[in-house]
Amino acid sequence: MEAFEKVKEAVKALDSKKAFDIQVIKIDSVSSLGDYLVIASGGSTTQVRTLADEVEFRLSQLGEEPHHVEGRATGWIVLDYLSVMVHVFLPKQREFYALSHMWQDGEDVDITEYLEEGRE
Repeated sequence: MEAFEKVKEAVKALDSKKAFDIQVIKIDSVSSLGDYLVIASGGSTTQVRTLADEVEFRLSQLGEEPHHVEGRATGWIVLDYLSVMVHVFLPKQREFYALSHMWQDGEDVDITEYLEEGRE
């Protein structure tokens, strides 16, 4: 599966469980860590886990398993699909770690067509 196909499925999964502030940053030209970062927020630790579980479930249905998962018991879960890293945060952790700022040299990706109407 191509990296951007993983991104689209992750975004749709996150959106379906009401994640907010979903952002995708293309980092392939500024890092060797991968091609894309998907960043999203959930309102509680339960929602953060649910969001990460939904991404993992949907990508698994398509034959994609994470290389590594970190933080299941925290307010920041990372799903590492090698070419795509999915970060699901509580708002305070997201603000503190400021990945969007850290990766500002990457390219923001327009994902509006993958979000339910009215959830942009």
